[in-house]
Amino acid sequence: MSTDLSFGSVPPFYREVYNIVCPNQEQVDRDLFLQLLVRSSLPKPVIMQIWDAVDTNGGMMTRTGLYKALALTALAQQGKPVNEKLLETFSGQELPKPNLGDLTEMKSESVKMRRERTPNVLGYSYLDLCSIDTVKVELVPEKKGLILKHVEYEVTSQRFKSTVLRRYSDFFALHELIMTRFPYRILPRLPPKKMMGANREFIEQRKKCLKRYINILARHPQMHDDKLIKYFLTFTGNDMQHKIKEQFRGIPDEFMTSNMASKAKDLVPMDTQTQLSNSKDHVRMLYDNVSKMKEIAEHMVVRSTGFATDMLTFGRQLSYMSVDATPLTAWATGTNDTWHPLQKGFRRLAVEYATISDKATQEAIDLEDGVVEKLSLFLDILTGYRDLCERHEKGVLSEHQRAIQKMGQYKKKKMSATVQSSNELSHLVHLQQLQQEGQIANMENRNYYSLHCLQMETQLVYAHLDIFYSILSCMMEVEAQANAQLAKTWSFLKPIVDSLTIQDGPPSPTRTSPVGSPTNDNYMGFST
Repeated sequence: MSTDLSFGSVPPFYREVYNIVCPNQEQVDRDLFLQLLVRSSLPKPVIMQIWDAVDTNGGMMTRTGLYKALALTALAQQGKPVNEKLLETFSGQELPKPNLGDLTEMKSESVKMRRERTPNVLGYSYLDLCSIDTVKVELVPEKKGLILKHVEYEVTSQRFKSTVLRRYSDFFALHELIMTRFPYRILPRLPPKKMMGANREFIEQRKKCLKRYINILARHPQMHDDKLIKYFLTFTGNDMQHKIKEQFRGIPDEFMTSNMASKAKDLVPMDTQTQLSNSKDHVRMLYDNVSKMKEIAEHMVVRSTGFATDMLTFGRQLSYMSVDATPLTAWATGTNDTWHPLQKGFRRLAVEYATISDKATQEAIDLEDGVVEKLSLFLDILTGYRDLCERHEKGVLSEHQRAIQKMGQYKKKKMSATVQSSNELSHLVHLQQLQQEGQIANMENRNYYSLHCLQMETQLVYAHLDIFYSILSCMMEVEAQANAQLAKTWSFLKPIVDSLTIQDGPPSPTRTSPVGSPTNDNYMGFST
């Protein structure tokens, strides 16, 4: 073919499509290609002609083959036949652009297909997870209730374009249901409920915890599409905590509804237990170190807040002194005439100290939002992972072991019944044994499914490691900007302070005491 499709004649649209369907620069397979060209609205025979016309190798398509297919698709949409020779007329020109609809939808379909084909690979980056949804949680200013006041939260989902009011009890109801629905997934802990005397600091911290909680759920690869999450984020009626319980009463857990449950055994690698043990050790190391990092970041916020308060108080004292109207005379000041120039300078300095306080306050806010909260989010993920491992060990594994022990007891009873030649007892034990065998088979499938989920949730933990790029970048930018702004503001103070120095000689003191006072020259008996 005369046209080099890898260079000048390739429109940007072709490269955009290739990056969507082949983000890792791999080849395109037949099924993915057919799924892509369905969006062209061409008849299936035409699509198959395009497939036959491009360069294929064992059912796979190269980058050049995909570009050629896109060009042939555009020509077919114009009513022209599928003929490779038609492309030669575009030598030195940009190839035609096919109509494949919204590329955003194409990207979603492509990602979904790749993930379905590789069930042992999570396939989400941190940015992918964040793009699923962003949920804002804000306090409603006015408390509701006639006698017992309670706090309400305004919960806004970017994905569903919804804003709803929720109470803590609504989050608690969601948590109980989500624990039943997704026991094999990372579930963040719900912040505690304080019955009486909740102060502003407690309420603010709980709001931040609830925000992290709902964002982890709303961004989870398996949970974000569940009806339970959608209901919580979109239901606008009253009595949410009871409505959601009624709506999802008896909801089955994920194992009962997943199409992966029946083939979970095939999805679990042979060395899963070893890999899981290593991952738990590494997660424990991450948790210990990130916890210390969070403490340090919190101390930085406290220091910035304290510095802001000190500077504001310092400037306020200067302001108080600048407006002092106490009468002063030479009796007190003698030959010193510093006070009045200082008062004028204090007035100007007070404004600059207030500016320094504002900048330090903003530094504390930026550190809290960009560093402390993101470290807290990662710690919530790590804590949820540790809780998941504990549920696996104390739940599925222990139930499986108890079922096996019970099975052994039934076998002993059957042998005893056989020896005693009791047909009725032997038959009853046999039925119990069959029932127990079914339970064991179910528990084994659950165990494999739980192990598969543990692998996916482990990968979810590591997908969140990219949050450190954001944390470190934020810390660097906030500190660099804050220090630069503070240095600039401090430099503004220098000429003001320099101007306080009296350049001229001191004026002659004014006599303010009456004759005969202790300052009179005749007082000590001297004559002039």
